[in-house]
Amino acid sequence: MKAGRNKTIDFGLEEGREYLARCLRVETAVSLDAVRNRTIAGDLFEVQPLLPPALADLMIVDPPYNIDKDFHGHSFHRSSDEAYADFTEKWIRACKPLLKDTATIYVCCDWQSSAIIGLTLKKHFHVRNRITWQREKGRGALMNWKNSMEDIWFATASDQYTFHVDDVKLRRRVIAPYRSDGKPKDWEETPDGNFRDTHPSNFWDDISVPYWSMPENTAHPTQKPEKLLAKLILASSSPGDLVFDPFAGSGSTSVTAKKLRRDYLGIEINEQYCAWAEKRLEMADADPRIQGYTDGVFWERNTLSAQKKAKNNK
Repeated sequence: MKAGRNKTIDFGLEEGREYLARCLRVETAVSLDAVRNRTIAGDLFEVQPLLPPALADLMIVDPPYNIDKDFHGHSFHRSSDEAYADFTEKWIRACKPLLKDTATIYVCCDWQSSAIIGLTLKKHFHVRNRITWQREKGRGALMNWKNSMEDIWFATASDQYTFHVDDVKLRRRVIAPYRSDGKPKDWEETPDGNFRDTHPSNFWDDISVPYWSMPENTAHPTQKPEKLLAKLILASSSPGDLVFDPFAGSGSTSVTAKKLRRDYLGIEINEQYCAWAEKRLEMADADPRIQGYTDGVFWERNTLSAQKKAKNNK
């Protein structure tokens, strides 16, 4: 039995049968309208040839990292760097035809797979940057540094792409406020403190990994936070664009895209994760909030009271 405040989504396939039934099974060629805002239960490499080309404005990829990991019955085993590079090349070639010429690509990875993914991406796309984000969880090690960082490669299909910088500014507290003629300069004075909206960098230290008391949390072992995905989606797509995730997991990309008024398409081989994704998409209808994103800006950590006040004033 879970504690009363434990909101983790962790039901089995029998309980989740109604949610799995909402997923799409693709066995013949389908139209864009048939897959728009759907979760496809299936294998990317089998489904991809049946999908319409150039459907995605933005692709967010969270492939299995090159480590031993059990995904509720679907295991991924660590391989050589060469074999992992071949796997990366395989899914890139499968996904590339599904991207528009103006599409943006983000790929998540850990430090061990980052170099491989970055070099492989360069063969196919224009690599723009590498984001590093701090995940405060991580196992300690007696003979090494604790691993608490992950990377996200930022690439585009061409030199024409979307980037809404004003939509992804971070609201930070002003420690030493500067005034000009007695008035705040480049910052805002509020009853809850002084804040400045700053341009985003490629190092993110304001992300919280989902945990048991958060409604977005599932039992997926490598779930990405909605706040992290919201930054990628807001920066690199517009309302009505289609966001594609070929390894959808428990649906974090699709759910965040829906909350931000984008269309989505997720492909996931694990039926249990598909059911969790559909449950979360249903929940998003009733509660479109994204923790840490309020009043059109991203808040740094430890600004909960100001975020609540901003929400109440909307």
